[in-house]
Amino acid sequence: MAINEVPHFRPTHKSRQLGMLESQKTWIHSTIYLTVIAAFLYLLQLLVSHKLILGHHQHVTIKKQPDLPLRFRSDGTFKILQVADVHYGNGITTRCRDMVETEFEKENAGNVREAGNISMEAGDNIFGPSTSDAAESLFQVFGPAMESRLPWAAVLGNHDQESTMTREELMSFISLMDYSVSQPNPSAEVSDPSKEHLLADIDGFGNYNLNVWGAPGSQLANSSVLNLYFLDSGDRAIVDGVRTYGWIKESQLSWLRGVSKAYQGQNQDKDQSADISFLSATPPALAFFHIPIPEIRQLSPKEIVGHFQEYAACSSVNSGVLQTLVSMGDVKAVFIGHDHTNDFCGNLSGIWFCYGGGFGYHGYGKAGLPRRARVIKVELEKGGKAWMGVQTIKTWKRLDNEKLSKIDEQ
Repeated sequence: MAINEVPHFRPTHKSRQLGMLESQKTWIHSTIYLTVIAAFLYLLQLLVSHKLILGHHQHVTIKKQPDLPLRFRSDGTFKILQVADVHYGNGITTRCRDMVETEFEKENAGNVREAGNISMEAGDNIFGPSTSDAAESLFQVFGPAMESRLPWAAVLGNHDQESTMTREELMSFISLMDYSVSQPNPSAEVSDPSKEHLLADIDGFGNYNLNVWGAPGSQLANSSVLNLYFLDSGDRAIVDGVRTYGWIKESQLSWLRGVSKAYQGQNQDKDQSADISFLSATPPALAFFHIPIPEIRQLSPKEIVGHFQEYAACSSVNSGVLQTLVSMGDVKAVFIGHDHTNDFCGNLSGIWFCYGGGFGYHGYGKAGLPRRARVIKVELEKGGKAWMGVQTIKTWKRLDNEKLSKIDEQ
């Protein structure tokens, strides 16, 4: 069977010219199109990079440093304002909780302040689930402290990291804020100071210590007469399949014992004049962390000063914090937060444990019970010629009411 061949089309000279013209038009159009896109992208890149560079220069600021070292006043006093559980969300868009009608009408709600040497933010500074921008909320929370231009310190609670920053990022950010003396973690001691770095083998973030020097003009003006210890008590954990609160780990306690030991006998090297011969060889210390230790539950209402209104929400793990503090011998009082309607102080094995009491209106409270902050006042012994070592430690609370009432002084 014959196969019919399909005749091939042979383009004429004119048709070839038309094809070439169409190809040239297509190539020209493509070139113009690509050139326009390239020019647009180039201009966009210039515009964006210019804004980034300009914005970078516009927002570069240098941290405003506090007046250091921390030291007692010339009247022999050192005062700390402890603010616990602010639970700041997104400002006015976050609802206030457990308030009576008259509290909504106050213009100064949440503005309890008492002139001091340092303010201490005791965790749950921001309320993660209600905070869309952690950095912005941190600026709002610590704004009053920065505006005071006084040193301030902070530790983390169990809610802070539930927003847009990790615990490490939070403490790093806080340490860079104006007038902050907070630290992400202690520095490891190395022989070369230029290679100083943060201690890596320690749990948590926000473990550090601060020294408070003696009163100006005294023989202890250049020595630490009071130490402040800050610890990260964690957030949440799973233990034996059950969810519980965090706790202070052995690595932190080991670091704390080392710091305390370094101060043992510090004052023995001083010139033993009549005025300082009675000084304790080791400066006393105060400790700050957020979540209470399990032994808090052992206290009865008859043994405390203040309100014990809710069950202490602590970890199911007892890591030996109390035993460590007792063995160290220098810690006289511990200041905690976490349980908002507890504001009491109680003595455990010779160490006072004191709640700050809930401060913020974005966290839970008790309607009719004013929010509050705790004040700690440390007083020096008066020598024959100058102020000496620590003599007394006092504390009380300031209520967020019209009179900013002072209660439960002890």
